[in-house]
Amino acid sequence: MSPAPSRPPATAAWRLARRAWRLLYSDSQRCFAVADQAFQRGCRQGDQGAQGWARLARGFHLIWYATPQEASAELQQAQGCFVAVGDRAGQLLAQVGLARCAWRDGLFRESLERVLPLRDEGLRILKHDERGMLLNTIAGCYSELGESQQAFAYMYQALRETSAAKSNGFDVVLYCNLAHELIQLGDYPQALSYLDEGLARCEQLNNARLLSVLGINRIICLSNLDRPAEALPEVRRLLGLPADKDGRGPMNAHFETMALAALRAGDVALGEMLVERARDMLALGALPDELGTLRVAEAELLMARGRWTEAADRLMQPPDAPAPGESLRVRCMHFHALAAVHERLGQAGAALQALRIWQTLHTERALQASGARYQAAQLQTELLRMRQALENVDARRRRTERAHAELEAAHQQLKQKIAEVEALQQALRQQATRDFLTGLFNRRHLDDVLPAMLAMAQRDRQPLSVVIMDLDHFKAVNDQLGHAAGDHLLAAFGALLGAQGRKSDVACRYGGEEFCLLMPRTPAAAARRKVQALLKQWSLQCQDEPAAAAGAGTFSAGIVDSQRVAGDARSLLGAADAMLLQAKRLGRNRVLVQDGGDRAAA
Repeated sequence: MSPAPSRPPATAAWRLARRAWRLLYSDSQRCFAVADQAFQRGCRQGDQGAQGWARLARGFHLIWYATPQEASAELQQAQGCFVAVGDRAGQLLAQVGLARCAWRDGLFRESLERVLPLRDEGLRILKHDERGMLLNTIAGCYSELGESQQAFAYMYQALRETSAAKSNGFDVVLYCNLAHELIQLGDYPQALSYLDEGLARCEQLNNARLLSVLGINRIICLSNLDRPAEALPEVRRLLGLPADKDGRGPMNAHFETMALAALRAGDVALGEMLVERARDMLALGALPDELGTLRVAEAELLMARGRWTEAADRLMQPPDAPAPGESLRVRCMHFHALAAVHERLGQAGAALQALRIWQTLHTERALQASGARYQAAQLQTELLRMRQALENVDARRRRTERAHAELEAAHQQLKQKIAEVEALQQALRQQATRDFLTGLFNRRHLDDVLPAMLAMAQRDRQPLSVVIMDLDHFKAVNDQLGHAAGDHLLAAFGALLGAQGRKSDVACRYGGEEFCLLMPRTPAAAARRKVQALLKQWSLQCQDEPAAAAGAGTFSAGIVDSQRVAGDARSLLGAADAMLLQAKRLGRNRVLVQDGGDRAAA
């Protein structure tokens, strides 16, 4: 690895420009004023390095307080200055800023393709919070593209990079972005806790734009937690900020989000005024989520005026397919409102259709948050926060002996937190939905999804087939060849079952050598043909396996479907298990189907 290039020699103008850069998040107004002063001094002295950092600070400032085009022009000038003096760190940050401009224009994929190749070099050259800014930009791109797991990974890495130095307010940006991602996944209570922490920290800063973004996210949380009345003071506070470089900035004022909160809180006049302001603002250019939110706000305003038919027409204008970049959160909000309008108009069929689309989107949104991955990351962040607190206490202890007791208390608190995190992480691993050996879903997941799948099948009057399979003579494999051979056999069957299933099928390890397959919209007869083909393929696959010598290489299966067996999920599993037992009593290596009563058909 080549050594990181050194920065240009520091001059008075350069140091002033770097001071402006450090003020970017902590004091946005002063940042711009100091950057102007540094730029003028750099021009008089012919110091292009100072001009580059001054332009960089102004460019990042303009990303929020002006148009992406204005910000991009400033950042391109900064890039030229950095190239002239060989400041590679400045060049990288200018590229990050230009990617942010593309992001602000809704070009999320192009922004990611621009900034992601900079990652490795940036982590080597940039320092602390500058690394965090690079990683945070990557996270934002992934977030807008709906890839939450990648977004969280980069956000938490950004937190780790900024923890070793004073963040100058950038930590508040990360709290805000983490809250935004949790909002997209539907975890409003946890998002609200991050926002409250960010708002408390923001009181030490002078950054109206950052304060307004935290406020907007807080309004979204309170509205979705059915507490819109609590959001009204936040709405009025934000409206009191001027929409210029001294306040929120003219871009992304989010009047549509404030309009929804006002309407849901019952302040129709305020909601109507905000809808009008949103229309005027978004006519100049908007992101997909802003347009989608405005559409719902306009419909809710019409509902508040009793104009239900017009509200339905407004919500029916866009196609079912999402606009590029529109989040699941906004789409869920759209179809939930559409279902309510159709229900109010007595259009039961249309209401049910909208509700089904909402349910599908809501399920997809929930699946993004499943596995408790972001909860584990949440705990890691909490641990990081405690460690950072301990470092601060330790520094105070070195300055004075009176801090010794405080350090010991923080140390004990950290140890307790580590123990809690380890216990919770262990619980999360035990609650994971996947079986580690076969890669299939586990029994816990089966118990979670089967009742919902059965309810959906009964509602749609479609069959749901339940298959329970048991590997024949599996105990002999363990006894004669050892448990490693048994594990190999289980893993191979799991791979076959996972590869042969449809996307809608749910394959689980039921327990031991038993497996369960849920096949929606499939009658028992069709399921039998599928399982018989699977049995034949398994037998062929096992011919060359050592387990064949132990009598393995086949399985027995019992099949029932929800239209032949009355009752709940437990009844279906019990009936399928009874068919499996009968198949084993009849000599194994067969598939039995319940024919409608208690009889079985091979």
